[in-house]
Amino acid sequence: MTNMNDLPAGLRIECDGPVRLVWLDRPDQLNAATSEMQAALAWIWDRLAADPEARAIVLTGAGRAFCAGGNIRDFLATQQDFYLRRRQFRESRAIVNSMMECPLPIIAAVNGAAVGLGASLATLCDIVLMSDEAFMQDPHVSVGLVAGDGGAVVWPLLMSLLQAKEFLFTGDRISAQTALQLGLANRLLPQEQVLPEAVKLAHRLAKQPPQALQDTKRALNLHLRRAALGILEFATAAESESFLSAEHRERVATLLEKQGK
Repeated sequence: MTNMNDLPAGLRIECDGPVRLVWLDRPDQLNAATSEMQAALAWIWDRLAADPEARAIVLTGAGRAFCAGGNIRDFLATQQDFYLRRRQFRESRAIVNSMMECPLPIIAAVNGAAVGLGASLATLCDIVLMSDEAFMQDPHVSVGLVAGDGGAVVWPLLMSLLQAKEFLFTGDRISAQTALQLGLANRLLPQEQVLPEAVKLAHRLAKQPPQALQDTKRALNLHLRRAALGILEFATAAESESFLSAEHRERVATLLEKQGK
């Protein structure tokens, strides 16, 4: 296996034969991503693709959540530090691009809430298996931010543009049943079956002829690449700018006050 000794706390990788399990591993924080985790998620897919023994990837969360999004306390540093903000949005674009370009099939095992970055990570995967108790949500606009990465790029290709607008404008939760109907998930399963079924499917895909499978993924993802080329630069630049808005600062202050109670 390719060396992964430099993974930050909150991310871990397990090997299961030709399958690599990528764990978002901050269960006490609902796997909310730290800035170090986000940085690693920008390069981890290329590293996994370079593993000559890897044939498929499963992405999941430890504990009861898939990923609760970004760490709200990190938003203050992002607001205040221009260079940090610029680096983080380079990483946001890199996450989208590297997941789309990863030749290995990536299966999301959405075991619980997938919010913000979590919803983006799930829907950037190639196949999504979802707990019937889980939900997705993109609350960017509700906290004063532009929906700049996964939702704005991917969701209009998976559901209708009208539906994508409603869920991104309002930040409403998307239940597992609605996610299936909209095309954000392939299958719903009881929570305890989500990861085993994802691993089982990953092993099935690992047995497929690799060149045929990988280039089929590449051909299909050209649809996403074309959308991303026209959207991602503007959307992430606009999201970066929105970190400086008074509305965002007020919403973050309110959220932090609630967390402190």
